[in-house]
Amino acid sequence: MELVVIDGQGGGYGRALIAALRAAGYEGEIIAVGTNSAATSAMLKAGADAGATGENAVIVNARRAEVIAGPLGLVIADSMLGECSPAMAAAVAASRAVKVLIPAAKCGVQIAGLPSLPLADSIADAVRRILALAAE
Repeated sequence: MELVVIDGQGGGYGRALIAALRAAGYEGEIIAVGTNSAATSAMLKAGADAGATGENAVIVNARRAEVIAGPLGLVIADSMLGECSPAMAAAVAASRAVKVLIPAAKCGVQIAGLPSLPLADSIADAVRRILALAAE
């Protein structure tokens, strides 16, 4: 399974997700793509196998991915304090990959019908979903 974790700013969501996947025993390859070098570095330190940075890296890896994971802002142009460009959001949204997106209040989007969970619970749910996809 081609798993791509994308994050921006400090890479906290991606770092936590990758660390939790590794702790849960996920041994598959994880490609970390950051909108900036700090995010990429944080995800690599958490256990990603390879990393790339920037708009083109998001576009190329979204095209190749079977699963894309990261914050909800990945599909919203100009989110993450402007780090998610319209081209990035379009590439992620148009990708054939299954998207496992973590709700993030900072994106300015509220999803009706979903409870507001602590980040740790959202990460745990994302890990569960990714592990289920890997088992298919």
